[in-house]
Amino acid sequence: MMPMHMPQIPDTLPTDGKPFNLSRRRFVGASLSALVLGALLPGKVVRAAQSQAAEIKPGTRVPAFLEIRPDGTALLRSPFVEGGQGIYTAFAQIVGEKLDIAPDRFSVECAPPGADYLLVNGARFTGGSFSVRSSFEVMRRLGASTRHMLLQAAATRLKVPLASLTTQPGVVVHTASGRTLSYSELAALAAALQPPEQVPLRARKDFRWIGKSVPRLDAHDKSTGKVKYNIDAEVEGMLLAAVQHAPRMGGEPEAIANESEVRAMPGVHSIHRLPGAVAVVARRWWQARRAVESLKVDWKEAAPGTPHAMPANFSSAGMRATLAAAPGPGISAESIGDAAKALESASQVIEATYDAPYLVHGQLEPPSALARWNTDGTLELWLPNQAQEMFQQAAARAAGIAPDKVIVHSSPLGGFFGRHFLYGTANPFPQAIQLAKAVGRPVKLIWSREEEFLRDALRPMGLARLRAGIDENGLPQALYAEAVGESPTERWFGRQPDKANDSAVEGIAEKPYAIPDRRVAQVYLEHPPTIGFWRSVGHSMNDFLYESFFDEVADAGKQDPYELRLRLLADKPRHKALLQAVAELSGGWKRGPFSASDGSKRARGVAMASPFGSEVATIAEVSIENGSVVVHDVWVAFDPGSIVNPAIVEAQVRSAVALGLSSTLLEEAVYENGMPRVRNFGAYAILPPGRMPRVHVRIVESGTPMGGVGEPGLPGVPPAVINAVAALTGQRVRSLPLSKTHFAGA
Repeated sequence: MMPMHMPQIPDTLPTDGKPFNLSRRRFVGASLSALVLGALLPGKVVRAAQSQAAEIKPGTRVPAFLEIRPDGTALLRSPFVEGGQGIYTAFAQIVGEKLDIAPDRFSVECAPPGADYLLVNGARFTGGSFSVRSSFEVMRRLGASTRHMLLQAAATRLKVPLASLTTQPGVVVHTASGRTLSYSELAALAAALQPPEQVPLRARKDFRWIGKSVPRLDAHDKSTGKVKYNIDAEVEGMLLAAVQHAPRMGGEPEAIANESEVRAMPGVHSIHRLPGAVAVVARRWWQARRAVESLKVDWKEAAPGTPHAMPANFSSAGMRATLAAAPGPGISAESIGDAAKALESASQVIEATYDAPYLVHGQLEPPSALARWNTDGTLELWLPNQAQEMFQQAAARAAGIAPDKVIVHSSPLGGFFGRHFLYGTANPFPQAIQLAKAVGRPVKLIWSREEEFLRDALRPMGLARLRAGIDENGLPQALYAEAVGESPTERWFGRQPDKANDSAVEGIAEKPYAIPDRRVAQVYLEHPPTIGFWRSVGHSMNDFLYESFFDEVADAGKQDPYELRLRLLADKPRHKALLQAVAELSGGWKRGPFSASDGSKRARGVAMASPFGSEVATIAEVSIENGSVVVHDVWVAFDPGSIVNPAIVEAQVRSAVALGLSSTLLEEAVYENGMPRVRNFGAYAILPPGRMPRVHVRIVESGTPMGGVGEPGLPGVPPAVINAVAALTGQRVRSLPLSKTHFAGA
């Protein structure tokens, strides 16, 4: 059966100035004839039409999550947004498992802002590989509670004991008489019932859909171009807008030399000065873009003391030197034993400094926002986002209205990797709000790729100073590491001056290896550019810094790096088993150099990572061709504890490997004179299809609590490749990307 289509942005939207509000269009629970059934977690349940509660307990209100439709299909409102990671399909599997509705009978859409969906410690965000693992039990109980209520309704309708009833997908069955009732027939009666306080959940051994490679619900519509992303959104009377930002953050537009000429260009509606930018509103976006790029603007540099203004002399090369020179010892994040004393008594001390560059997000869909002011004073926003309530609050502040006057529509994301959080000037929606207010019509603003590169929230540059001491047997006895810089969590959620930031040291602190004395610290240093979360966050660079240095320490002690890892993981059975699994997957560990069947000389590298509650072991095989690194194979053993959909998990690991390779081999955002050197993909190198290696994935379900899936496959890739290159060439690269280094033929 063909999967149910993804929910779409409608082709036509209200033109009467009334809000296109989910509470009006979709939350039809006020009428039982609509066959809405919302059954959530045990506890106080209040139907939406009757609720007067001043406070809402997330996950307890009807009909916030589930709607059973007359045709027997189900609509599920997801607390989290789909951006390619497959969560809508996973949620359909989880809910459908106990509800007894096949996953392909679901359609799933992102829920609007609201207290019902604040399932992540009283908040909601899509990120941190957290969506499925944070709501797995919620969704299971949703399905189980709903099924129980349907059984109760059927027992009443058929006048039989509840225990005599069972279900088959979409129907309640009275086996003794052969009578059946569809879920849609029972939905209205069931909606009037109280959900059970306790409900049995299906044992893992009895799962039909959880743990199976169910086809993705969105595959068909994505393959046929039917999915509507935010960039596709349209409303009646809409104008299009494009912007030109100040070349350096903090600059403001002063004079425009040719404003009258540009105003006369075809399709131009108006020209506007915005904070840090100028904008053109036009009938079509291409007209707006051509016009705004034609504006000859005199930019006024930021006044001294302007927060986060970009210095005119800023460069990424200079920032790397500043990070390297920042004095320690920093704020301790991990301290076991006495690392300083152990280093003094070590037989040999190894020291190195590793760094990784700024990176852009480079998601396929550039930022956009559609703003419409309605006659009732509400503001509607269509915008890509990973945190609906946060964006609603921020939009309300930008518009000068109450948050409940802001209606947020969240489309599927055209890729994100952390790009669509709140990053101040890196978000276009405040500009769209201002433009729509100024022209009195709906305005859709789309940033060109050049403006996106200029105002992206970068993955921060990372640098670590590392020292290790080995004993007379070549075994590591001490590790001393200082991670220098600033994490996105410090930038956007506040810094605790007396505490090392977890994100800044993740991938370096609390590694599983049994090194007796170790100290890991953060040396805080603020980055001038706007920084943001990037796929696997601190792990994306820190595991490269640590795991590459680990091999350097192994070489200094004349130890095989794989065998040394095994030895130091003797008391960590989960990690040790995973390391052995990836070696087995690769056909047995062999470091090399060795000759491949095609006559090329190759070597392998290994690395481990522990991101987002999951464990990963990675092996990469490389050769050198024309002075550049060629990656032939990557093997990944991945333990997320337990999984929902193996095919989606494997796809996520493969995509993470691709992004990890791209950052290892090619990617780097270079700044000179306070500006990015390149502002489009033509000069910003990303991994081409021809350089993508074979990727082999083994999923290991250890039964530990469920970990993340979307990001953990990335962090092990850079160090595995770097370690393989070192084994092959004898050249230890400590600065990414590898494209900066020319290798002699190996």
